[in-house]
Amino acid sequence: MSEHFRVHGGARLVGEVDVVGAKNSVLKLMAAALLAEGTTTLTNCPDILDVPLMADALRSLGCEVELEGDVARITTPAELSYHADSEAMGKLRASICVLGPLVGRCKRAVVALPGGDAIGSRPLDMHQSGLEKLGAKTWIEHGCIVAEAEGLHGAQIWLDFPSMGATENILMAAVLANGTTVIDNAAREPEIIDLCLMLTQMGARIEGAGTSTLTVHGVTELKPTEHRVIGDRIVGATWGFAAAMTRGDVRVRGVNPHHLDLVLEKLRMAGAEVTVYEGEDEGFRVVMDGRPKAVDFVTLPYPGFATDNQPFAIALSAVSEGTSMITENLFEARFRFIDEMIRLGADARTDGHHAVIRGVEQLSSAPVWASDIRAGAGLVLAGLCADGATEVYEIFHIERGYPGFVENLRKLGADVERVSS
Repeated sequence: MSEHFRVHGGARLVGEVDVVGAKNSVLKLMAAALLAEGTTTLTNCPDILDVPLMADALRSLGCEVELEGDVARITTPAELSYHADSEAMGKLRASICVLGPLVGRCKRAVVALPGGDAIGSRPLDMHQSGLEKLGAKTWIEHGCIVAEAEGLHGAQIWLDFPSMGATENILMAAVLANGTTVIDNAAREPEIIDLCLMLTQMGARIEGAGTSTLTVHGVTELKPTEHRVIGDRIVGATWGFAAAMTRGDVRVRGVNPHHLDLVLEKLRMAGAEVTVYEGEDEGFRVVMDGRPKAVDFVTLPYPGFATDNQPFAIALSAVSEGTSMITENLFEARFRFIDEMIRLGADARTDGHHAVIRGVEQLSSAPVWASDIRAGAGLVLAGLCADGATEVYEIFHIERGYPGFVENLRKLGADVERVSS
């Protein structure tokens, strides 16, 4: 038996929702635990499918991993296996982030080429080029990326594009390299800052976190630590868009609102009243009275508008008053989502990496299929704005990124159910 979501449209979302740890951070932090012998503890971990998959991947390398509630305890042995080709490795994109730590600790790594979402080309050339500048040799063999080095050394590395994955792998290899490494055009996402903070707690010497230049002074060893995963800004954005689309009133807790400055500004432009909260009660509130207004969106690396939020921008535009232009600059296959939106009655056209969306008053229910995590969530949000019942299939994608998705929607007043099929 498989399962899908049945979404009944017409509900106005009202209430409060909590955001837990970021998917795009926790998996990299779990990989970083490979860098230090002993037990590293991560708190605020999200209850999503990718976390036990990464735990299995780490176990295949010789680690002991205990998952209990929102806590992950990873005990890394003195002698690690460098052969990361387990079945779990091929199921998630973030598995590639063990490459840098393994090269740093073991001087050799064999890592299965990653799986994950079908959103477009995500080559590994920058990962390989960066490691080669640190002194490693890399090649592809039997479906794996192989890297080996007699010893890593500091280097000046310029990334052609501020790739999160490449920045993370090079960073985690460089912390144990001999000498100083400078990574120019580095990714600036909050998840990069979170990784730098944890590595610093482990004894790494890193300067420039949150800027486009990271300077890493290599150390001889790191120690295990305890670290709290930052709140998931993409999940937080999902609830913000959901409030705007359903003309609702939603308070989102557990995420730094400044990680969503551009998202919240776009929602204000669409007509929402947005309030931000800082400190221990950090988060934001989105209130929308009346139909949203059309807004243009352009995806760019952080601090630009995240490509992960693009499906929500399309879904919002589909029910807004006026015409929106969506420009996708990162992943060409992300517009596959629009085909499913058209099933729901969206008036949308694509041309290359542009999409033009003419808003309609109400969408119409239909069976639709999720192609990735955010597309799946976007289809559920669209179903909330459709007449009748929308069936969303391939929901395992959604559950890779959203813990308790149906439960949270119901708490906010949505009529959503999980159906066996």
